[in-house]
Amino acid sequence: MKPSQIYYAKPSITSLEVQYATDAAANGWGKNCYDYIERFEASFAKYIGSRHAVATSSGTGALQLGLAALGIGAGDEVILADTNWIASAAPIVHLGATPVFVDILPDSWCLDPQKVEAAITPRTKAIIAVHIYGNLCQMDALEALATKYNLHLIEDAAEAIGSHWAGQFAGTRGVFGIFSFHGTKTITTGEGGMLVSQDTDLIQHVRQLNNHGRAQGDPRQFWASEVGYKFKMSNIQAAIGCAQLERIDTLTSRRREIFFTYANLLSGQPLTMNPVPDNGEVYGYWMPTVVFDKATGATQKNVLQRFNENNIDGRAFFSPLSQQAHFSQVCSNPIACDICTRAINLPSYHEITDEDQDRVAATLLKVLNDA
Repeated sequence: MKPSQIYYAKPSITSLEVQYATDAAANGWGKNCYDYIERFEASFAKYIGSRHAVATSSGTGALQLGLAALGIGAGDEVILADTNWIASAAPIVHLGATPVFVDILPDSWCLDPQKVEAAITPRTKAIIAVHIYGNLCQMDALEALATKYNLHLIEDAAEAIGSHWAGQFAGTRGVFGIFSFHGTKTITTGEGGMLVSQDTDLIQHVRQLNNHGRAQGDPRQFWASEVGYKFKMSNIQAAIGCAQLERIDTLTSRRREIFFTYANLLSGQPLTMNPVPDNGEVYGYWMPTVVFDKATGATQKNVLQRFNENNIDGRAFFSPLSQQAHFSQVCSNPIACDICTRAINLPSYHEITDEDQDRVAATLLKVLNDA
């Protein structure tokens, strides 16, 4: 008989979320249909330290809106790390631009600034710094490159809620930043996202684009000034987000507890985990990750198989986007192509118990001993 299931991710939903969602479902219509959305946007902007925030239906939608508002389009190139989920690249493709994938740093698995500079061409218009798994990109170096080459620097902080540089939160250093509230994330609205920026003009354009291109204040009803989108968040989703945001300190601190419990359980073993910075940075540790030393012979495939046999959900480390069907399918970024073969994400939801984490670690160590 298999032991009980350990999931890799689950949202933390309490009576507060249920209360707010019920209120939105019962009363959030007509003149009240934006109440929770506006409250969520204002509360998120205040928490994150941004002048503006726009709630969206997904982090992917937020990224596409921001890129479109910057005028990214056909003939343009946008640089990002090869180790990413397709959500970071799809908006670039949808806008007719070309994603340019570069290699990652071996410790943070984030964008390598030297590789970024080598990839810049006259067609380059932007750099997307994806804070993978909550690890922080080297923003000082990337900001210097953006200034030197007159590029837009964008932060994909979909996985980095709670990560910060001495109090300055991820998502607030680029021309805009985006977040995801998917059901696996540290805070959730089921599906959903947020775009934040200090730039008032950019935000006004984002809001216009997100309203089918209708200009704010235009007296003509059902008149679009441009062809836009509709990546809006619902009032009911925003109600859940408001409740989650009231619990944000508890939710982010719990993620750190989970990571450091794993780090202690796996200390001294032939593997590496998300880095622990000592320079004033704090990571949100959305997804604790292990990379097995090559000498162990352990692979992503055999570890996930052993997890499955023990009713433990593991999560595959991102494969290089360059290898996927729409792109070249040729991997020219050696670090990104190597690490993904011997790395997994560990279960890390809010209510995971110490006993569950002990079982995950014990299963992992047995695989390493047997390899």
